[in-house]
Amino acid sequence: MRALRPESLDELVLLAAHCDDIPLGAGGTLLTLCRARPGLRVRALVLSGGGTHREDEERAALAAFTPGADLEVTVLDMPDGRLPTHWEWAKEQLEAFRRTCEPDLVLVGHRGDDHQDHRELARLVPTVFRDHLALGYEILKAEPDLSQPPLLWPLEPDVVADKVRLLHESYPSQVGRAWFDEETFRGLARVRGVQAGVRYAEGFHLTRALLAAPVPST
Repeated sequence: MRALRPESLDELVLLAAHCDDIPLGAGGTLLTLCRARPGLRVRALVLSGGGTHREDEERAALAAFTPGADLEVTVLDMPDGRLPTHWEWAKEQLEAFRRTCEPDLVLVGHRGDDHQDHRELARLVPTVFRDHLALGYEILKAEPDLSQPPLLWPLEPDVVADKVRLLHESYPSQVGRAWFDEETFRGLARVRGVQAGVRYAEGFHLTRALLAAPVPST
């Protein structure tokens, strides 16, 4: 099991069931990491939206949210809401993707999410990325499934402002939705910030983590 050392992060994997999941759940964290680590290798796999306008949105969004990164994005064409019935296909796609990367950190949805696609993808990840740290981002939506994430990633106010702006610029197809607005995005970030003792933060769930042992002094 690998320990997370943000200052030595070389490769990041992003996994999502749908276009927009990653920036919604972890957009501020992505901006922070990529700005601090120019040239960071980022590999993203999105299971649905391929061949539609949503794929175009997603590619533009991930490019904007990973400034200066070595980015590759794969968007597949699974029907929305059907991952439980496409479990074998999803497992095969995830295994094929795994052979192309060796990440220090995996960001994915979490297993407590009430959306079946988010939940089942999160459950698949430990069966494929067996020796990797995976953090589960949270997505605020109509389902009452928010729970307290044990890991909080502080965000600077300017990063939150950039996240809000980029979400609106990158996903015009979602702007008309009742939940897709600045109050929603800032509100959750503010709550997590209060819990973290800072202004803003993003929350992550984890299955297990390895704390890095201190290096003995000589």
